[in-house]
Amino acid sequence: MPLSISRRPKVDDTHLSSVTHATLRQIYASRGISEPSELETGLKGLLHYKSMRGMTEAVLVLERALAQSKRIIIVGDFDADGATSTALVLLSLSKMGSKNHDYLVPNRFDFGYGLSPQIVDVAHQQGADVIITVDNGISCFDGVERAKSLGIDVVITDHHLPSETLPPADAIVNPNQYGCDFASKSIAGVGVAFYLMLALRAGLMERGWFESQQLAVPNLAEFLDIVALGTVADVVKLDDNNRILVHQGLQRIRSGHCRPGIQALLDVAGRKQTQLAASDLGFVLGPRLNAAGRLDDMSMGIECLLSDDVHRVRHIAAQLDSLNRERREIESSMQVEAETSLNTIQFNEHQLPHGIVLYKPDFHQGVIGIVAGRIKEKYYRPTIAFAHQDDDTLKGSARSIPGLHIRDLLEEINTKYPNVIDKFGGHAMAAGLSLPLSHLDEFQRAFTECAEANLRGKNLENVYITDGELALNDFNLQFAKLLKDAGPWGQGYEEPCFDGEFALLEQRIVGQKHLKMMLSTPTGQLVDAIAFNVDTAIWPQASVKRIRAVYKLDINEFRGKVSLQLLVEGLEPLN
Repeated sequence: MPLSISRRPKVDDTHLSSVTHATLRQIYASRGISEPSELETGLKGLLHYKSMRGMTEAVLVLERALAQSKRIIIVGDFDADGATSTALVLLSLSKMGSKNHDYLVPNRFDFGYGLSPQIVDVAHQQGADVIITVDNGISCFDGVERAKSLGIDVVITDHHLPSETLPPADAIVNPNQYGCDFASKSIAGVGVAFYLMLALRAGLMERGWFESQQLAVPNLAEFLDIVALGTVADVVKLDDNNRILVHQGLQRIRSGHCRPGIQALLDVAGRKQTQLAASDLGFVLGPRLNAAGRLDDMSMGIECLLSDDVHRVRHIAAQLDSLNRERREIESSMQVEAETSLNTIQFNEHQLPHGIVLYKPDFHQGVIGIVAGRIKEKYYRPTIAFAHQDDDTLKGSARSIPGLHIRDLLEEINTKYPNVIDKFGGHAMAAGLSLPLSHLDEFQRAFTECAEANLRGKNLENVYITDGELALNDFNLQFAKLLKDAGPWGQGYEEPCFDGEFALLEQRIVGQKHLKMMLSTPTGQLVDAIAFNVDTAIWPQASVKRIRAVYKLDINEFRGKVSLQLLVEGLEPLN
């Protein structure tokens, strides 16, 4: 099938420094960099916590809790953002002299999502005086009301989109709430938690807390490795502020100044910390951390981040790696089932619907989000996969395509068809929901109808967006390193990607499903290339001598030899 490629149009880049490499200067400008200051990666470029609404109230609650030795319970979420947020707050509170705090992560199979009344009751049984939510809480009305009825103070820290009304918490810190002037609306839950800890430290310093407790003022920058991991793993847009957080965290990891648990996860994944890229946080470390919450208990991932015991974190990292392999097997099986189901459905005029809804009684609740993402990528349609939350209730995980805000779509459905959905929340590209099993058919019709109305007239093909052809003199290690150091790249600030034609000199399968190639540029320069997870029914093709490829530049290090490598994301034969 021919590749569908759209090259970024050339834009004016004269506002950027003339000493910057010409190709890189154009890459920056095409990603919306309007002035050199937006490339700042130093901590001095971070937005100030004072512009985040609710911060003053939250700090007052926590200052009072510390002064009175109140019992603080952190209620987290069961993904990497939630795990890193939980660990960050626990570590920070310890540095600030708290000796009476703990955490709860609702087991998704028993309690569902967020600050539910049931998890509040557990916190109450553990003596909670104050609850801090991290990466959740903005939609947990019943849970907050239950906590207040029990006399528990509640501080919500979240980044998910709120509804028109807010829970009756003592303080809400969420940059997406109405009236918040904090400029980074894409900050992850761990970023919000980090800002709260910065504000709390400043408040305590003003009151002479650290001197009175004979404590050193903590350097919270030492936890930026955790912030970077949670930010990238949650696939939030890497705006100016998030890039600073991720860059600083990456620098700490590369220099060996990271949590023992992060080092253990790198070791078990076989990754060198000195070569770590932002994408590794999302594709290597994040999935291993997430595997605990998807299949077992997220406390395992949190403990990996918390512990200073090298032997203990190595043991936990090995367990997380094993869970991740199990998760991949379940996911692969579910994906095959989902694709088989799609193939048996007769669509009108042999066309896919504008929105895909998947459900199997034996789907695993822990990996439906990944399956929805895989199906969305294959068919380029907004997709929701459902699994049983209990006998009568389904939990759904939604993934969308550019141009369709999935959380807004769910709100539209909820408005047009009230009482079909029980709960929903999320972002532009990902969302979650729950509904009664008996409402599934009605929801499927509504989802397809509303998706079609929103996507009518839009291109529903997976198009590769590239930076065009790479100049022939840029096929070298120096330029590959320049691009790597110019990041961090990620969601909304995409890593440079190129397309071009090559002679295909060698091709073979490695690792069962990866295509290793030797290519030749138009000038005859030989370049190694690899395409991951190819269709082995199609590749290799001995008859193919020329290809068109969509690729990124990579630095490959093998047995002490460092060389340029192309990471091929799409390819098609030309003969």
